[in-house]
Amino acid sequence: MFAKVGSLGLFGLNAFPVDVEIDISRGSPQFDIVGLPDAVVRESRERIRSALRACGIEFPVASVMVNLAPADTKKSGSVHDMAIFMAVLKAMRMICVPDEGCCFIGEISLNGDIRHINGVLPMILLAREKGVKSVFVPAENAQEASVIEGIDIYAVNNAEELIRHFRGEVSLEASPRFIPPVTSYSEELDFSDVRGQQSAKKALEIAAAGGHNALLIGSPGSGKSMLAKRIPSILPPLSFEETIETTKVHSVAGLLSAEAPIITKRPFRSPHHTISSAGLVGGGSVPHPGEISLAHNGVLFLDELAEFDKRTLDILRQPLEDGKVTISRVSGTVSYPCTIMLVGAMNPCPCGYYGHPKRKCICSENKVSAYLSKISGPMLDRFDLHIEAAPVDYADLSSNVKEESSDSIRERVTAARKIQEERFRGTGITCNAQMTAAHIESFCPRDSEAEKMLQDVFDKLNLTARAYSKILKTARTIADLDSSDIILKRHIAAAARYRALDRKYWFGR
Repeated sequence: MFAKVGSLGLFGLNAFPVDVEIDISRGSPQFDIVGLPDAVVRESRERIRSALRACGIEFPVASVMVNLAPADTKKSGSVHDMAIFMAVLKAMRMICVPDEGCCFIGEISLNGDIRHINGVLPMILLAREKGVKSVFVPAENAQEASVIEGIDIYAVNNAEELIRHFRGEVSLEASPRFIPPVTSYSEELDFSDVRGQQSAKKALEIAAAGGHNALLIGSPGSGKSMLAKRIPSILPPLSFEETIETTKVHSVAGLLSAEAPIITKRPFRSPHHTISSAGLVGGGSVPHPGEISLAHNGVLFLDELAEFDKRTLDILRQPLEDGKVTISRVSGTVSYPCTIMLVGAMNPCPCGYYGHPKRKCICSENKVSAYLSKISGPMLDRFDLHIEAAPVDYADLSSNVKEESSDSIRERVTAARKIQEERFRGTGITCNAQMTAAHIESFCPRDSEAEKMLQDVFDKLNLTARAYSKILKTARTIADLDSSDIILKRHIAAAARYRALDRKYWFGR
């Protein structure tokens, strides 16, 4: 007796269709699974035997051979349990399941319950692309899956429900489409909590408006971390496309829950400085996304930047330029997106008071040099804005004047992003920080005074080609916030000012 049931597999973010083929024939009793299954897939034999017994069905006393096609693609995880279970029942002629247009994904427990799995969203997207009409998923994954239009999602709690549905005894209803809730900022940290630091706040507004990387440097207690942790409160809401992209990464990583099945806020990831290279960029025998990918379309905040391992930091250089990280292993190659705002915060020296206007630094020149050299020149060049967090005065801390709220700043940031959205429509990029050399040439017009200022800055600061591009990108964002189509001299001057701290701390000593 031969039968076939549809399923879906996943490697990294790459979903692929799987046909579960089964043949039950005379011979010595055995249950084999072929088609490059990993250990978890092979262990499904015992889960399925027990689930059948829980449903009052005896496993066939025969030779049972299951093939997961295509046979040359490695299958991993428990995602195929439900499909194999249904294939056994179909081959036993106990239920009728269509060969096409229907897929099953989910883990089955020993008592027949259907359990949550990771990576449902990219698999549902592939199923819709392949013309699949209905997908049966664990009930805990139903909301995540039902955010996709054009495909019926059936939530399954246990194997008994499946059997009764395909016997026509009780019909499962397709899940209603899940509409992600509107992002709420009411519980976010607010910029109105930060006293003083007007220059740093303005710089972070520019960074948020253009999606630029920013480095905060200053003495202990100046508010670097406090400022950085409030950046999500001024970022524009995720578009639906960005929501799906971000949720796919978190789905694969297993970070979604039944209460929050969709990512509706821009991610903010803040790993500890002891993190490994694999934890930061991703890795493992079956590559999992790292912190840089989990921050996709959001912020990756590296506090105490100089305390991170130098080699770990330098691994970020290529992903920051490419907007994706590619991980190659024996089992295959996976690419994860990582279009992020990188925000770093650090002290200027081990004691933290090098360059402080009132407190004396107790570090030797060698110690200061060794500390700052932990941030390599190429890595430093990846930051569009260098922001000095100056010590806060008593007058600012004790003032009763109400500081500007995140809501007000976010309005200006969102308006600037809408200008960029219109500018880059159809190009595949969404903000100024993502511009390539060709885009800069097309979208960064400047008057003669601005051109002269840019040339003077380039010669005086001895800039690299990358720094030149980043100044123009930042100037474009400042012009957008200023509602100016043309980049003016003041915009270039402001952008250049945010590239000066490396001269003060790294190269000007």
